[in-house]
Amino acid sequence: MTYRTPGVYVEEISVFPPSVAEVETAIPAFIGFTEFAKKDGADVTEPLEVTSLKEYEQFFGGPNKEPVTSFELSVNEKQDSGGTATGFELSYKTTATISHYRLYYAMQMFFANGGGKCYVMSAGLYGTAIDEPKLSAGIAKIKLLDEPTMLVIPEAVSLDKASHRVVCENAIAQAHDLKDRFAVLDVRLNDPSKKDYNSADITDFRELSKENEYLRYAAAYYPYLRTTFNYSIDKTDDLVITTVLLNGSAPVAGAPNQPHIAAGATIGSLKATNNVAYNALLAEVNAKLKVMLPPSSAMAGIYARVDTNRGVWKAPANVGVSNVIGPSVIIDNERQGELNIDTTGGKSVNVIRSFSGRGTIVWGARTLDGNSNEWRYINVRRFFNMVEESVQKSTVWAVFEPNTKNTWVMVKSMIENYLITKWQEGALAGAKPDDAFFVKVGLGVTMTADDILNGIMNVEIGMAVARPAEFIILKFSHKMQVS
Repeated sequence: MTYRTPGVYVEEISVFPPSVAEVETAIPAFIGFTEFAKKDGADVTEPLEVTSLKEYEQFFGGPNKEPVTSFELSVNEKQDSGGTATGFELSYKTTATISHYRLYYAMQMFFANGGGKCYVMSAGLYGTAIDEPKLSAGIAKIKLLDEPTMLVIPEAVSLDKASHRVVCENAIAQAHDLKDRFAVLDVRLNDPSKKDYNSADITDFRELSKENEYLRYAAAYYPYLRTTFNYSIDKTDDLVITTVLLNGSAPVAGAPNQPHIAAGATIGSLKATNNVAYNALLAEVNAKLKVMLPPSSAMAGIYARVDTNRGVWKAPANVGVSNVIGPSVIIDNERQGELNIDTTGGKSVNVIRSFSGRGTIVWGARTLDGNSNEWRYINVRRFFNMVEESVQKSTVWAVFEPNTKNTWVMVKSMIENYLITKWQEGALAGAKPDDAFFVKVGLGVTMTADDILNGIMNVEIGMAVARPAEFIILKFSHKMQVS
């Protein structure tokens, strides 16, 4: 300031270093098919921010109405010895006519499990084919956004094996290239109607051709989840009863006891002739025709919930999944060992399991780079993503500042203050800050005189991120009586 007029002047002196503003960690981008895509009457062709299911419905509509031919119903009529019907049990399987438009249900699952702000990219409308080019184009548009930290493509499992692999690899490549997001992937099931484990599903998924430096930016989950959400059916009364059983077996022609309903009849046709059966089957339809979903959307919600309640450094595992009846496939300890550890390629698959008295639990926390000591765990990779981007954005002020000790001290203090806070919160392991992290910058430390002549300021940061206790071993032994 140039002083020309006599008087008293006030100058404020800045004594605090710049601070690191932490970026958000749980903002997924969903790519899939919608009923429509409109905002303020105009077509939406770019990713759109959404903060609730109601807002999603406003911009993208509701679920697809499934045709009644999407379900094969089997009804077991229970009779007593006198031939009186005592109950009706219904089971079903989906047919090839089911639409596989899952994005609406995926959004329900995301918000039900703790999700909040997200982005939605409509890859197409109901009635158009779910194909790889549309989903890949949607992934490419997400690349232009800086805010998303997760990529979720729940409808990719409807593609054939080769196309599913392409979509997964595109998502992984974007996460690797930008280094600010994480791909949450699903294992595609060759036959989703089967309730038994199929090793071919895992083998096919592990054919992903990306190298480990890419795979550390993604995680995969298995199996599908039986949700509490009902399919939106075009007209329930028109559902056809495909098969009729009597006390669990096929009826015998000419036997004294016969079912009171016939195969080929619609549920609605029973309203006038057998109102008891109609009401019973209608209740069974509402109770049992539940949506089967790949788990990625639920996991995106769980990531958000854990980040909010505990922090991104807490592994998103050993937590319950909301709005589910259970996993579609029951996995035991031995089978999970094969999925959790892939000795050949390291492509770990995280399992969602059902435990007695605990419900449905996420029971895995590994990235697809499961054999790496550095990037084995999801929380480690995502914590580094957060710190890297937060520090990168917060050091922009130093560009074109003098490359001298004063600037180095300010940069170092800013980063150290931030990491001390993370250590105090439990994100970094160590009895004292020096054990938990280091920040190095300076001539003869991280830079040569030639670096300074070329305008380069090198800052080295090391962090000991807290790792999950994946295997807790309790050792017991006998002790001799001493008194």
